[in-house]
Amino acid sequence: MLYSPKVRSISALVAALATTTSALAPLLMAAPASAQASFPDVQGNWAQSCISSLTQQGIISGYPDGTFRPSSPVTRAEFASMLGKAFPNAARTRTAVQFVDVASNYWAYNAISSTTQTGFLSGYPGNVFNPTQNIPRVQVLVALASGLNYTPTQTVSNTLSTSFSDASAIPAYAQASIAAATEKRLVVNYPNVSTLNPNQLASRAEVSAFLCQALTETGQTAATISSQYIAGTATSQNNQTQGSQVLAGTTITTRYAAAQRIIVAPNETAPLALTVAQDVRNSQGTVVIPAGSQVIGQMQPAQGGSQFVASQVVINGRQIALNASSTVITETRDVRDPNFGTILGGAALGSVASAAIQALSGDKVIAGRTTVLGTVLGSAVGANQNRNLGSTIRDAAIGAALGVGVSGLTGNRTITPEKVFTGAAAGATLGGIVDRTANSRVIVVNPDSDLTLTVNSNTTI
Repeated sequence: MLYSPKVRSISALVAALATTTSALAPLLMAAPASAQASFPDVQGNWAQSCISSLTQQGIISGYPDGTFRPSSPVTRAEFASMLGKAFPNAARTRTAVQFVDVASNYWAYNAISSTTQTGFLSGYPGNVFNPTQNIPRVQVLVALASGLNYTPTQTVSNTLSTSFSDASAIPAYAQASIAAATEKRLVVNYPNVSTLNPNQLASRAEVSAFLCQALTETGQTAATISSQYIAGTATSQNNQTQGSQVLAGTTITTRYAAAQRIIVAPNETAPLALTVAQDVRNSQGTVVIPAGSQVIGQMQPAQGGSQFVASQVVINGRQIALNASSTVITETRDVRDPNFGTILGGAALGSVASAAIQALSGDKVIAGRTTVLGTVLGSAVGANQNRNLGSTIRDAAIGAALGVGVSGLTGNRTITPEKVFTGAAAGATLGGIVDRTANSRVIVVNPDSDLTLTVNSNTTI
Protein backbone atom coordinates (compact mmCIF):
# COMPACT_ATOMS: atom_id res chain seq x y z
CA MET A 1 0.00 0.00 0.00
CA LEU A 2 1.20 3.53 -0.71
CA TYR A 3 0.82 4.58 2.89
CA SER A 4 2.55 1.60 4.47
CA PRO A 5 5.86 2.42 6.21
CA LYS A 6 8.01 1.13 3.39
CA VAL A 7 7.58 -0.03 -0.16
CA ARG A 8 10.42 -2.36 -1.06
CA SER A 9 10.07 -2.70 -4.78
CA ILE A 10 9.32 -0.65 -7.86
CA SER A 11 6.44 -2.96 -8.79
CA ALA A 12 4.86 -2.45 -5.38
CA LEU A 13 5.10 1.31 -5.77
CA VAL A 14 3.49 1.23 -9.22
CA ALA A 15 0.70 -1.00 -7.93
CA ALA A 16 0.11 1.34 -5.02
CA LEU A 17 -0.08 4.34 -7.33
CA ALA A 18 -2.60 2.55 -9.53
CA THR A 19 -4.73 1.70 -6.49
CA THR A 20 -4.66 5.29 -5.27
CA THR A 21 -5.64 6.65 -8.69
CA SER A 22 -8.63 4.30 -8.86
CA ALA A 23 -9.72 5.34 -5.41
CA LEU A 24 -9.65 9.01 -6.33
CA ALA A 25 -11.65 8.61 -9.56
CA PRO A 26 -15.12 8.95 -7.95
CA LEU A 27 -13.99 12.15 -6.23
CA LEU A 28 -12.86 13.67 -9.52
CA MET A 29 -16.24 12.98 -11.06
CA ALA A 30 -18.22 14.68 -8.30
CA ALA A 31 -20.55 17.51 -9.28
CA PRO A 32 -19.13 21.04 -8.80
CA ALA A 33 -19.87 22.52 -5.41
CA SER A 34 -17.74 25.52 -4.52
CA ALA A 35 -18.95 28.97 -5.60
CA GLN A 36 -15.83 31.08 -5.14
CA ALA A 37 -15.17 33.73 -7.79
CA SER A 38 -11.42 33.21 -8.11
CA PHE A 39 -9.78 29.88 -8.82
CA PRO A 40 -6.02 29.20 -8.71
CA ASP A 41 -6.18 27.01 -11.83
CA VAL A 42 -7.77 29.64 -14.09
CA GLN A 43 -5.26 32.43 -13.46
CA GLY A 44 -4.00 33.48 -16.90
CA ASN A 45 -6.52 31.20 -18.62
CA TRP A 46 -7.95 32.56 -21.88
CA ALA A 47 -11.49 32.33 -20.41
CA GLN A 48 -10.63 33.69 -16.94
CA SER A 49 -12.80 36.82 -17.17
CA CYS A 50 -15.75 34.82 -18.42
CA ILE A 51 -15.39 32.17 -15.72
CA SER A 52 -15.16 34.85 -13.05
CA SER A 53 -18.26 36.60 -14.38
CA LEU A 54 -20.36 33.44 -14.50
CA THR A 55 -19.20 32.40 -11.05
CA GLN A 56 -20.21 35.73 -9.55
CA GLN A 57 -23.64 35.30 -11.11
CA GLY A 58 -23.97 31.83 -9.62
CA ILE A 59 -24.27 30.19 -13.04
CA ILE A 60 -21.19 28.01 -12.67
CA SER A 61 -19.18 26.90 -9.67
CA GLY A 62 -15.96 25.22 -8.71
CA TYR A 63 -15.14 22.09 -6.77
CA PRO A 64 -14.84 21.53 -3.01
CA ASP A 65 -11.06 21.68 -3.24
CA GLY A 66 -11.23 25.27 -4.52
CA THR A 67 -10.35 24.48 -8.14
CA PHE A 68 -12.36 25.05 -11.30
CA ARG A 69 -10.70 22.49 -13.62
CA PRO A 70 -11.17 24.46 -16.85
CA SER A 71 -9.95 21.59 -19.05
CA SER A 72 -12.29 18.97 -17.58
CA PRO A 73 -15.28 17.76 -19.64
CA VAL A 74 -18.89 18.65 -18.85
CA THR A 75 -21.66 16.09 -18.44
CA ARG A 76 -25.14 16.58 -19.86
CA ALA A 77 -26.50 16.92 -16.33
CA GLU A 78 -23.93 19.59 -15.45
CA PHE A 79 -24.71 21.49 -18.64
CA ALA A 80 -28.44 21.32 -17.88
CA SER A 81 -27.73 22.83 -14.47
CA MET A 82 -25.72 25.67 -16.04
CA LEU A 83 -28.45 26.38 -18.60
CA GLY A 84 -31.12 26.47 -15.93
CA LYS A 85 -29.19 29.09 -13.97
CA ALA A 86 -28.24 31.12 -17.05
CA PHE A 87 -31.77 31.29 -18.48
CA PRO A 88 -34.17 30.82 -15.54
CA ASN A 89 -37.00 32.70 -17.25
CA ALA A 90 -36.99 30.82 -20.55
CA ALA A 91 -40.47 29.93 -21.72
CA ARG A 92 -41.50 26.27 -21.53
CA THR A 93 -42.62 25.20 -24.98
CA ARG A 94 -42.53 21.41 -24.62
CA THR A 95 -44.30 18.93 -22.42
CA ALA A 96 -42.38 17.34 -19.59
CA VAL A 97 -40.64 14.02 -20.21
CA GLN A 98 -39.97 11.45 -17.51
CA PHE A 99 -36.58 10.08 -18.41
CA VAL A 100 -35.99 6.49 -17.40
CA ASP A 101 -32.41 7.22 -16.29
CA VAL A 102 -33.14 10.37 -14.25
CA ALA A 103 -34.74 9.62 -10.89
CA SER A 104 -36.80 12.27 -9.14
CA ASN A 105 -34.18 12.52 -6.38
CA TYR A 106 -31.28 12.96 -8.83
CA TRP A 107 -29.32 16.13 -8.08
CA ALA A 108 -30.01 17.65 -11.54
CA TYR A 109 -33.58 16.37 -11.95
CA ASN A 110 -35.21 19.82 -11.92
CA ALA A 111 -32.62 21.34 -14.24
CA ILE A 112 -32.96 18.50 -16.74
CA SER A 113 -36.74 18.73 -16.66
CA SER A 114 -36.66 22.50 -17.13
CA THR A 115 -34.09 22.65 -19.94
CA THR A 116 -35.84 19.95 -21.95
CA GLN A 117 -39.17 21.77 -21.62
CA THR A 118 -37.64 25.09 -22.67
CA GLY A 119 -36.14 23.56 -25.80
CA PHE A 120 -32.46 23.76 -24.91
CA LEU A 121 -31.89 20.02 -24.53
CA SER A 122 -33.53 16.86 -25.81
CA GLY A 123 -33.34 13.25 -24.80
CA TYR A 124 -32.59 10.12 -26.78
CA PRO A 125 -35.05 7.49 -28.10
CA GLY A 126 -36.73 5.51 -25.36
CA ASN A 127 -36.94 8.49 -23.00
CA VAL A 128 -33.24 8.26 -22.20
CA PHE A 129 -31.29 11.37 -21.21
CA ASN A 130 -27.80 10.02 -20.41
CA PRO A 131 -27.10 12.55 -17.62
CA THR A 132 -23.51 11.42 -16.97
CA GLN A 133 -22.49 11.42 -20.63
CA ASN A 134 -19.86 14.04 -21.49
CA ILE A 135 -21.21 16.52 -23.99
CA PRO A 136 -19.37 17.47 -27.22
CA ARG A 137 -18.96 21.04 -28.42
CA VAL A 138 -21.44 20.66 -31.26
CA GLN A 139 -24.24 19.62 -28.89
CA VAL A 140 -23.58 22.59 -26.60
CA LEU A 141 -23.91 25.02 -29.51
CA VAL A 142 -26.97 23.28 -30.94
CA ALA A 143 -28.61 23.43 -27.50
CA LEU A 144 -28.00 27.17 -27.19
CA ALA A 145 -29.21 27.91 -30.72
CA SER A 146 -32.33 25.78 -30.14
CA GLY A 147 -33.21 27.19 -26.73
CA LEU A 148 -32.69 30.78 -27.91
CA ASN A 149 -34.62 30.12 -31.14
CA TYR A 150 -31.78 31.18 -33.42
CA THR A 151 -32.08 30.41 -37.12
CA PRO A 152 -29.58 31.24 -39.88
CA THR A 153 -30.20 34.25 -42.08
CA GLN A 154 -27.37 33.55 -44.53
CA THR A 155 -26.61 30.49 -46.66
CA VAL A 156 -25.63 27.73 -44.20
CA SER A 157 -22.92 26.17 -46.36
CA ASN A 158 -21.31 29.54 -47.05
CA THR A 159 -21.28 30.56 -43.37
CA LEU A 160 -19.73 27.29 -42.31
CA SER A 161 -17.14 27.03 -45.10
CA THR A 162 -15.90 30.58 -44.64
CA SER A 163 -15.78 30.34 -40.85
CA PHE A 164 -14.33 26.89 -40.17
CA SER A 165 -11.47 24.96 -41.72
CA ASP A 166 -13.08 21.73 -40.49
CA ALA A 167 -16.65 22.51 -41.57
CA SER A 168 -16.94 19.06 -43.16
CA ALA A 169 -16.80 17.50 -39.68
CA ILE A 170 -20.02 19.20 -38.55
CA PRO A 171 -22.85 16.60 -38.43
CA ALA A 172 -25.68 17.24 -40.88
CA TYR A 173 -28.29 17.63 -38.13
CA ALA A 174 -26.27 20.44 -36.52
CA GLN A 175 -25.25 22.52 -39.54
CA ALA A 176 -28.13 24.99 -39.50
CA SER A 177 -27.83 25.51 -35.75
CA ILE A 178 -24.06 26.00 -35.93
CA ALA A 179 -24.50 28.51 -38.74
CA ALA A 180 -27.07 30.41 -36.69
CA ALA A 181 -24.84 30.31 -33.60
CA THR A 182 -21.94 31.62 -35.70
CA GLU A 183 -24.01 34.54 -36.99
CA LYS A 184 -24.96 35.34 -33.39
CA ARG A 185 -21.30 35.25 -32.27
CA LEU A 186 -21.83 32.33 -29.92
CA VAL A 187 -19.02 30.17 -31.35
CA VAL A 188 -15.71 30.57 -29.51
CA ASN A 189 -12.66 28.66 -30.77
CA TYR A 190 -9.43 28.81 -28.79
CA PRO A 191 -6.62 29.08 -29.73
CA ASN A 192 -7.37 28.74 -33.48
CA VAL A 193 -10.52 30.65 -34.29
CA SER A 194 -11.03 28.83 -37.60
CA THR A 195 -11.00 25.34 -36.06
CA LEU A 196 -14.36 24.29 -34.61
CA ASN A 197 -13.55 20.74 -33.45
CA PRO A 198 -17.31 20.06 -33.36
CA ASN A 199 -17.10 16.49 -32.10
CA GLN A 200 -14.50 17.15 -29.43
CA LEU A 201 -15.76 16.99 -25.84
CA ALA A 202 -16.48 20.47 -24.52
CA SER A 203 -14.31 21.61 -21.64
CA ARG A 204 -15.59 23.60 -18.70
CA ALA A 205 -13.77 26.68 -20.02
CA GLU A 206 -15.32 26.27 -23.48
CA VAL A 207 -18.85 25.81 -22.14
CA SER A 208 -18.34 28.89 -19.99
CA ALA A 209 -17.27 30.86 -23.08
CA PHE A 210 -20.32 29.72 -25.08
CA LEU A 211 -22.60 30.73 -22.21
CA CYS A 212 -20.90 34.11 -21.86
CA GLN A 213 -21.45 34.81 -25.55
CA ALA A 214 -25.07 33.71 -25.36
CA LEU A 215 -25.69 35.94 -22.34
CA THR A 216 -23.92 38.83 -24.07
CA GLU A 217 -26.05 38.40 -27.19
CA THR A 218 -29.24 38.44 -25.12
CA GLY A 219 -28.07 41.55 -23.27
CA GLN A 220 -27.73 39.88 -19.86
CA THR A 221 -23.98 40.41 -19.40
CA ALA A 222 -21.13 42.45 -20.82
CA ALA A 223 -18.73 40.86 -23.29
CA THR A 224 -15.81 39.01 -21.63
CA ILE A 225 -14.36 36.96 -24.50
CA SER A 226 -11.76 38.49 -26.83
CA SER A 227 -13.19 38.96 -30.33
CA GLN A 228 -10.17 37.23 -31.86
CA TYR A 229 -11.57 33.90 -30.61
CA ILE A 230 -15.14 34.50 -31.82
CA ALA A 231 -15.80 32.72 -35.10
CA GLY A 232 -17.15 34.69 -38.04
CA THR A 233 -16.15 38.15 -36.83
CA ALA A 234 -14.14 40.52 -38.97
CA THR A 235 -11.39 40.64 -36.32
CA SER A 236 -11.02 36.89 -36.25
CA GLN A 237 -10.89 36.72 -40.01
CA ASN A 238 -8.15 39.35 -40.12
CA ASN A 239 -6.14 37.61 -37.43
CA GLN A 240 -6.21 34.40 -39.46
CA THR A 241 -4.32 36.03 -42.32
CA GLN A 242 -1.69 37.84 -40.23
CA GLY A 243 0.44 34.82 -39.44
CA SER A 244 1.67 33.62 -36.08
CA GLN A 245 5.21 34.74 -35.40
CA VAL A 246 6.92 35.26 -32.06
CA LEU A 247 9.61 37.91 -32.44
CA ALA A 248 13.02 37.88 -30.78
CA GLY A 249 12.86 39.74 -27.49
CA THR A 250 9.35 38.50 -26.66
CA THR A 251 8.93 37.59 -22.99
CA ILE A 252 7.37 34.27 -21.97
CA THR A 253 6.13 34.08 -18.39
CA THR A 254 6.32 30.54 -17.07
CA ARG A 255 5.58 28.60 -13.92
CA TYR A 256 6.76 25.33 -12.43
CA ALA A 257 3.97 23.92 -10.32
CA ALA A 258 5.76 20.71 -9.36
CA ALA A 259 8.10 22.34 -6.84
CA GLN A 260 8.77 25.58 -5.00
CA ARG A 261 12.45 25.58 -5.93
CA ILE A 262 14.80 23.81 -8.31
CA ILE A 263 18.22 22.82 -7.06
CA VAL A 264 21.03 21.81 -9.42
CA ALA A 265 24.77 21.37 -9.16
CA PRO A 266 26.92 24.08 -10.84
CA ASN A 267 28.11 21.61 -13.50
CA GLU A 268 24.77 19.87 -14.00
CA THR A 269 22.46 19.65 -16.98
CA ALA A 270 18.93 18.71 -15.93
CA PRO A 271 15.84 18.45 -18.19
CA LEU A 272 12.85 20.53 -17.22
CA ALA A 273 9.34 21.21 -18.50
CA LEU A 274 7.76 24.58 -17.71
CA THR A 275 4.18 25.75 -18.21
CA VAL A 276 3.37 29.00 -20.00
CA ALA A 277 1.59 31.13 -17.39
CA GLN A 278 0.14 33.86 -19.65
CA ASP A 279 -0.87 34.06 -23.31
CA VAL A 280 1.97 35.16 -25.58
CA ARG A 281 0.78 37.47 -28.36
CA ASN A 282 2.41 38.53 -31.61
CA SER A 283 2.76 42.11 -32.87
CA GLN A 284 -0.89 42.11 -34.05
CA GLY A 285 -2.15 41.06 -30.63
CA THR A 286 -2.98 37.51 -31.72
CA VAL A 287 -2.30 34.76 -29.20
CA VAL A 288 0.44 32.56 -30.67
CA ILE A 289 1.45 30.65 -27.55
CA PRO A 290 -1.58 30.09 -25.30
CA ALA A 291 -1.31 29.84 -21.55
CA GLY A 292 -0.98 26.22 -20.48
CA SER A 293 1.42 25.29 -23.29
CA GLN A 294 4.56 23.42 -22.27
CA VAL A 295 8.10 24.71 -22.78
CA ILE A 296 10.63 21.89 -22.91
CA GLY A 297 14.29 22.52 -22.18
CA GLN A 298 16.96 22.08 -19.56
CA MET A 299 18.87 23.78 -16.80
CA GLN A 300 22.50 23.96 -17.89
CA PRO A 301 25.78 25.55 -16.72
CA ALA A 302 26.30 29.14 -17.94
CA GLN A 303 28.66 31.96 -16.92
CA GLY A 304 29.28 30.76 -13.40
CA GLY A 305 25.69 29.81 -12.76
CA SER A 306 22.78 27.91 -14.29
CA GLN A 307 20.39 28.93 -17.04
CA PHE A 308 17.21 27.43 -18.44
CA VAL A 309 17.48 26.98 -22.22
CA ALA A 310 14.33 26.06 -24.14
CA SER A 311 14.41 23.73 -27.12
CA GLN A 312 10.73 23.49 -28.01
CA VAL A 313 7.23 24.56 -27.09
CA VAL A 314 4.30 22.14 -27.13
CA ILE A 315 1.01 23.75 -28.18
CA ASN A 316 -2.06 21.50 -28.20
CA GLY A 317 0.19 18.48 -28.63
CA ARG A 318 2.18 20.06 -31.48
CA GLN A 319 5.95 20.34 -30.92
CA ILE A 320 7.58 23.50 -32.29
CA ALA A 321 11.27 24.44 -32.08
CA LEU A 322 11.84 27.39 -29.75
CA ASN A 323 15.04 29.29 -28.99
CA ALA A 324 14.48 31.00 -25.65
CA SER A 325 16.31 31.24 -22.36
CA SER A 326 16.17 32.63 -18.86
CA THR A 327 18.70 34.91 -17.22
CA VAL A 328 21.69 33.21 -15.59
CA ILE A 329 20.93 32.25 -12.00
CA THR A 330 23.96 32.51 -9.75
CA GLU A 331 22.49 32.20 -6.26
CA THR A 332 24.17 29.31 -4.48
CA ARG A 333 23.83 27.65 -1.10
CA ASP A 334 26.24 25.47 0.82
CA VAL A 335 24.74 22.05 1.42
CA ARG A 336 26.64 21.85 4.72
CA ASP A 337 24.84 24.94 6.01
CA PRO A 338 22.63 23.85 8.95
CA ASN A 339 19.85 26.03 7.55
CA PHE A 340 20.03 24.48 4.09
CA GLY A 341 17.49 21.85 4.99
CA THR A 342 14.75 24.46 5.22
CA ILE A 343 14.79 25.01 1.44
CA LEU A 344 14.63 21.32 0.55
CA GLY A 345 10.99 20.74 1.40
CA GLY A 346 9.02 20.83 -1.83
CA ALA A 347 12.15 21.32 -3.93
CA ALA A 348 13.03 19.59 -7.20
CA LEU A 349 16.58 18.25 -7.23
CA GLY A 350 18.76 17.52 -10.20
CA SER A 351 20.29 14.06 -9.84
CA VAL A 352 23.82 15.45 -9.48
CA ALA A 353 22.66 17.95 -6.86
CA SER A 354 20.86 15.19 -5.02
CA ALA A 355 23.98 13.06 -5.09
CA ALA A 356 26.07 15.99 -3.83
CA ILE A 357 23.68 16.76 -1.00
CA GLN A 358 23.60 13.16 0.13
CA ALA A 359 27.32 12.53 -0.27
CA LEU A 360 28.36 15.74 1.47
CA SER A 361 25.72 15.98 4.15
CA GLY A 362 24.95 12.33 4.69
CA ASP A 363 21.26 13.04 4.25
CA LYS A 364 19.85 9.86 2.75
CA VAL A 365 16.21 10.84 3.06
CA ILE A 366 16.73 14.44 1.78
CA ALA A 367 13.37 15.94 2.82
CA GLY A 368 9.67 15.31 2.70
CA ARG A 369 8.00 16.14 -0.61
CA THR A 370 11.31 16.44 -2.42
CA THR A 371 11.12 15.68 -6.13
CA VAL A 372 14.09 14.12 -7.89
CA LEU A 373 14.32 15.24 -11.51
CA GLY A 374 14.74 12.08 -13.58
CA THR A 375 17.90 12.42 -15.67
CA VAL A 376 18.96 8.85 -16.29
CA LEU A 377 18.92 7.24 -19.74
CA GLY A 378 19.89 3.70 -20.51
CA SER A 379 23.24 4.94 -21.81
CA ALA A 380 23.95 6.87 -18.64
CA VAL A 381 23.00 3.94 -16.49
CA GLY A 382 25.22 1.70 -18.56
CA ALA A 383 28.17 4.02 -18.07
CA ASN A 384 27.76 3.95 -14.33
CA GLN A 385 26.60 0.42 -13.64
CA ASN A 386 30.08 -0.76 -12.64
CA ARG A 387 30.36 1.92 -9.98
CA ASN A 388 28.97 1.96 -6.47
CA LEU A 389 25.50 3.22 -7.32
CA GLY A 390 24.27 2.92 -3.77
CA SER A 391 26.91 5.26 -2.36
CA THR A 392 26.76 7.80 -5.20
CA ILE A 393 23.12 8.53 -5.80
CA ARG A 394 21.64 6.39 -3.04
CA ASP A 395 17.87 6.45 -2.66
CA ALA A 396 17.51 9.38 -5.08
CA ALA A 397 18.50 7.10 -7.95
CA ILE A 398 15.32 5.10 -7.57
CA GLY A 399 13.23 8.01 -8.82
CA ALA A 400 15.19 8.29 -12.03
CA ALA A 401 15.50 4.55 -12.39
CA LEU A 402 11.73 4.17 -12.16
CA GLY A 403 11.34 6.25 -15.32
CA VAL A 404 13.45 3.90 -17.44
CA GLY A 405 12.82 0.57 -15.80
CA VAL A 406 16.25 0.03 -14.29
CA SER A 407 15.13 -0.90 -10.81
CA GLY A 408 17.45 -3.88 -10.92
CA LEU A 409 20.43 -1.56 -10.65
CA THR A 410 19.28 -0.20 -7.33
CA GLY A 411 19.27 -3.54 -5.58
CA ASN A 412 17.29 -3.81 -2.40
CA ARG A 413 16.98 -0.08 -1.80
CA THR A 414 13.97 1.28 0.03
CA ILE A 415 11.39 3.74 -1.26
CA THR A 416 9.66 5.70 1.48
CA PRO A 417 6.34 7.56 1.14
CA GLU A 418 8.09 10.87 1.87
CA LYS A 419 9.86 10.80 -1.49
CA VAL A 420 8.14 11.83 -4.69
CA PHE A 421 9.72 10.76 -7.96
CA THR A 422 9.35 11.82 -11.58
CA GLY A 423 10.25 9.86 -14.72
CA ALA A 424 13.41 10.08 -16.76
CA ALA A 425 13.76 12.64 -19.53
CA ALA A 426 15.13 11.90 -23.00
CA GLY A 427 18.51 13.24 -23.94
CA ALA A 428 19.81 13.77 -20.40
CA THR A 429 22.70 12.05 -18.64
CA LEU A 430 23.52 11.52 -15.02
CA GLY A 431 26.58 13.76 -15.09
CA GLY A 432 29.09 11.63 -13.22
CA ILE A 433 29.97 10.60 -9.73
CA VAL A 434 29.92 12.97 -6.76
CA ASP A 435 32.19 12.26 -3.79
CA ARG A 436 33.04 13.99 -0.54
CA THR A 437 35.70 16.13 -2.22
CA ALA A 438 33.15 17.73 -4.57
CA ASN A 439 32.01 21.34 -4.44
CA SER A 440 29.62 21.74 -1.53
CA ARG A 441 27.62 24.53 -3.17
CA VAL A 442 24.49 24.10 -5.26
CA ILE A 443 22.43 26.56 -7.30
CA VAL A 444 18.95 27.39 -6.02
CA VAL A 445 16.41 28.45 -8.62
CA ASN A 446 13.16 30.21 -7.66
CA PRO A 447 10.82 29.40 -10.59
CA ASP A 448 8.47 32.34 -9.98
CA SER A 449 11.21 34.94 -10.35
CA ASP A 450 14.07 33.22 -12.19
CA LEU A 451 12.39 31.42 -15.08
CA THR A 452 10.84 34.19 -17.14
CA LEU A 453 12.10 33.46 -20.67
CA THR A 454 13.22 35.70 -23.50
CA VAL A 455 12.86 34.54 -27.10
CA ASN A 456 16.27 34.73 -28.78
CA SER A 457 15.26 34.41 -32.43
CA ASN A 458 12.08 34.86 -34.43
CA THR A 459 9.87 31.78 -34.26
CA THR A 460 6.94 30.93 -36.50
CA ILE A 461 4.20 29.01 -34.72
